[in-house]
This record gives sequence, structure tokens and C-alpha cells, in this order.
Amino acid sequence: MSDSSVQPFNAFSDEKNPYRARGFCGAIAGGKTQNLRSEWIEDFKPIVSKAQIAWVDYIIDDFGKEAAKTAVKMGFSENLIQALLKNKRSGYEDFETEMGLVLPAIHVKGFEVILEPQLILIRKNMLLTLHTRETTRFAHIRRYAEKYLKKLPSSMKQNDKLTMLLIRILDESNSRNFDHLQEIEECGDTLSQDLSNSSISRTKLGGRIYQMKHALIVYLSGLWATADALSSLRYGDAELITDDQKILDRISALVSEVHAQINLAEHLSDVLASGLEVLQSIYNNQLQILNNRLALLVAYLTIIGTALLVPNTIATVMGNAMFEFAKQDIGWYIALIIVSTIVATMISWFAVKKLGLLPSKPDSSDD
Repeated sequence: MSDSSVQPFNAFSDEKNPYRARGFCGAIAGGKTQNLRSEWIEDFKPIVSKAQIAWVDYIIDDFGKEAAKTAVKMGFSENLIQALLKNKRSGYEDFETEMGLVLPAIHVKGFEVILEPQLILIRKNMLLTLHTRETTRFAHIRRYAEKYLKKLPSSMKQNDKLTMLLIRILDESNSRNFDHLQEIEECGDTLSQDLSNSSISRTKLGGRIYQMKHALIVYLSGLWATADALSSLRYGDAELITDDQKILDRISALVSEVHAQINLAEHLSDVLASGLEVLQSIYNNQLQILNNRLALLVAYLTIIGTALLVPNTIATVMGNAMFEFAKQDIGWYIALIIVSTIVATMISWFAVKKLGLLPSKPDSSDD
């Protein structure tokens, strides 16, 4: 059964990667587990209709265009999907006979953090996950879906089974999100190494620091959205979710893990802020050194300028036609120039020294 609007997902449905097809279904039917891989969502309906419990995972290209149509084909109402998609990053809706979650799937490429939406829908005996082809985080669960479903006791209540399966999927999603914090930390370590390299442009470093800070902000927003949706699930009292306190405590554990990751990300942000302060201190020190050098240069130029100005003025005045010099006047004239230069230099030096433009000698008492 096919839909001409859906192109085969050849990038994932090869023989070497059989669990990475566009669609996957794992189910328990008649006490036996089975799975099916297909490019078209309609192919899973016969299995789901006969199953005691089933998980369908399907990859779509565009949430705005395909999410509602795909979910409706599997028996969910369009109103549920529209209500969930009103929330850009996370959401929780319970319609008694069906419910759903919107959670962010975090992807990190260098300092670029992307939040992709993923839908988790529950009704009767089925759990449906919808996400984009950028999100391949459930490939591991697909591989071991049959083994996990076999471990669910046959005597367990239906809503208990659905909740256990939901918790396993949420845990896998969180684990994939948490992995990306390590990537940000590795990029941050490279940035710290560059901070210690004085040959690297400070302007370039400033841009990279901003990129990392922005990446942390986006990553933290994704974690907070996840924690908010999981808290709503834990305390929402949905009919399709178990009332068993021990099972609900596992959802609380997932929330605690998300908060632990939030604390780690915030700590990394604090470390980054410290790096910014260090970089600012380096800038300030460099500016202070440059100012001191300029002040010293101005001081020496003042002394030299004054020392040359006075004898030059005397020479200019004495060179006027009104003063007649004979050969015997050369001696005292040269002596006047030399003495005036020395006196002007000393006066300039003392004046500049008094103004504090010259560095003072270190105090011998401090040695």
C-alpha cells in the first residue's frame, strides 16, 4: 500500500541498515512479537489493529504539512495534532481517549544548536512517534524493540504497558539530547586553548565566544522545554497513563536527569562567563600597557621638544641682521647654545617628572 506523495527513504532503508527505514512497527499480537519496516505508514495499520500493544516510529520531512495527515492515518484526531503543534518547543495534551507530547530533539554541529520537534502520540494499544529524518535517535530501540516488548509481563495492565514503553522511548530521547552537551564542551575546550594563544585575533575570539554562549542558551531552552513536558506528563493524570506509583516514579527520575543536565549546562555557562572576564582583563591590561607606553613617549617627546626649542629660538633671534657677529664671538655663541640646551632639558625633565609622566624608581624598602 503506497502513497505517491511519499518518496522511498532510500538513504535509510538499505540492507545494511534494516532498522533505519522511514517507518518501523514493533508489536505484540496473539502473544507473539513481530516487527515490520516500510516506507508507507498505511502498511502498519493491519498489525496495529490486531496487536495488544504496538509502537510505530515514522520519519516525516515537514511537520507543518505531514504531521497531521500521518497521525490521522493511524487513527489520531487532527484536533490533537493541531493543539500540540501550537507549542513550538514542547507541549502536552490529553483528550482522554488519546494524548500526545511534543518534545525537542537537540542536534549540535559545532556551535550550531538545532531544535527539531518530535511527536509522541498514544491511543488504545498504540504509541506513535513522528520526527524528521534528521532525527535518527530511535534506531537503537528499533533494533531491540521485539526483545523489550517480550519482557513486558502479559499480566500487566494495558496502560502500564503503554507507560513502560513510553518511558523507554523518553529515556532514549533524553540520552541522545544529553550526548550533545559533550560536543559543546569539546568545542569549549578548543576555544579555551585559543584564548591562551596571543597570536589569534581577539575579534575572532569574541565572535566564537558569542557563538558558544548562544549555543548554550539554545541547548538550555531545549532542556527546559523537555523538563516542562515531562512534568506535565507526570502530574497530568491522563487516563491512558498508569496509576502505579512505582512506574510514575520512573518519569520523575527522567525529570531529575533533565534537571541534572540543566545544572551541568549552566555550570558550563558559568565557566564561559569566567573566560569572558579573563578575556576582558587581558584587553584591559593590554590597553593599560599601551596607555603607559604612550604617556612615556609623550613625556620624552616633551623633553626633547623643549630641549630643542629653546636653543633653536636663541639661534633664530641671534641670527637676525641687527646682531653683528665677528669671528671672536663664535666661542661664547656656541657656549650659549650648549648651556641653554642643557638648562632647557633639565627644566623640562623636572617639570615632566613632577607631573608624574615619568615612571618613578622602585622603592628600595620594598626589596
